[in-house]
Amino acid sequence: MNARLEAKLKTLPRSAGVYFHKSATGEIIYVGKAAVLKNRVRQYFQSTNDMDVKTRALVAEIDDTDWVETDSEIDALFLESEMVKRYMPRYNILLRDDKSQMFVRIDMKSEWPYVCFTRNPADDGAEYFGPYYNGFAVKKALRYLRKTFPYFTKPRDSGRPDLDVHLGLSPGATTTANEYRANLRNLVRYLKGERVALIRELERDMKTAAGMHDFEKAVIYRNRLNNLRELQRRIMFGDKEFMDISKDKALGDLRDLLTLKKLPARIEGYDISHMSGTNVVASMVVFSNGASDRANYRKFKTRIEHNNDFYNMHETLTRRLSDKNIKTWGCPDLILIDGGKGQLDAALQARDEREQTKIPFIGLAKREEQIVIHHQKSGVVLNKQKLQELDGYVTVTEDFTLINLPHSTHIIKLLQRIRDESHRFAVSYHTVLKRQKQTASSLDDIPGIGPATRKKLIKTFGSLRGVKLATSQQLEAAVGPAKARILSRYLSAS
Repeated sequence: MNARLEAKLKTLPRSAGVYFHKSATGEIIYVGKAAVLKNRVRQYFQSTNDMDVKTRALVAEIDDTDWVETDSEIDALFLESEMVKRYMPRYNILLRDDKSQMFVRIDMKSEWPYVCFTRNPADDGAEYFGPYYNGFAVKKALRYLRKTFPYFTKPRDSGRPDLDVHLGLSPGATTTANEYRANLRNLVRYLKGERVALIRELERDMKTAAGMHDFEKAVIYRNRLNNLRELQRRIMFGDKEFMDISKDKALGDLRDLLTLKKLPARIEGYDISHMSGTNVVASMVVFSNGASDRANYRKFKTRIEHNNDFYNMHETLTRRLSDKNIKTWGCPDLILIDGGKGQLDAALQARDEREQTKIPFIGLAKREEQIVIHHQKSGVVLNKQKLQELDGYVTVTEDFTLINLPHSTHIIKLLQRIRDESHRFAVSYHTVLKRQKQTASSLDDIPGIGPATRKKLIKTFGSLRGVKLATSQQLEAAVGPAKARILSRYLSAS
């Protein structure tokens, strides 16, 4: 360990946070989280006798260490996950056993939603919170939250109440569906970081109930308040309420490089996905304070299918920047277009038509990872001093400036992360539509089988393959003997 790093480690705080080990070249080679930064980070530089070969190799390469403090361990969990995906450090791949991340899933569209965990989010309309790399800590936090906001962990059983109901962990038999969903919405608010507002509302409701001499209800509110305060001493959720945005190096560098008026707290990324102009979709991903904000992701299905990404991008941004959506979703601080000059120009045209010229736009060209800005329209001014500081250079054409930065910079890592996430989200939606169309078209060709029957068949048998494998008796039970005979005749011939 060099003298400079040794002196720096003496300033480590005792709070929770995320640390970044760097090599001599400044490359981030490992990202980790800690309940107590001072204790965890210093462990790397104590005796290496108990370390495995990979960890010893990591320690030998550490030249510098940085860190970001968070208010709780769960904040550190979320931030660690985001930073690993942004920087993809070499040693995280080598040292991490549980590489797949954990999400909390809640399907608020169900009559009696339940809370569960998954490692593979689906495009099924449910809300997903995460990702988190430490599944144990997430499950532990949800157990604490369940005392305050009772919820089901599996589809509701209308039979006898189970032990969870008697323990107050699941809603009782007298709880109505509307009351349960209202309670679950408060849980969702807590997961989104609205702890302070929830506590204020509970205090207000408790005082109101006591003032009206409804002491039973006042006791319920008091107990929920006590549980929430106890939870704050244990483990907490969310990054929005406590993350100090000024500590995100990428956001600060991006603001300085593009001379933005403020830190880009909300960045939206857009991509198009289709196959030869069919099932054309677009994705809108949102990064709040430099971290993915999945609850605010949106997807678009183009009204006219074109094998023309410029047209598709123009339609998507025209719809996104409508007055209704600006009012509902808010106004982004920066928009990133996945693509080069053509896609960016189409998006800027849509922005100008909507008279939202104050929103800055940039593109990210795939091949060289160049940041693309339009001289007149992008709404940004290149800071040449910051560009030089980042060891970058520019290529200038008639209307566009292409900014070339080292791929190891914080800015490029952040923009790549947003671009990759928008691509993933667009492709996943396109795949869902393509599968639905393949299934629907096969059943569409059968006369006498309408939309309601097709929907019932897919719901009963799960897929077109399940319908084909079903026996005559099973088909009769699902859609009746007449339609079952039609299905058998056509499916056996296909």
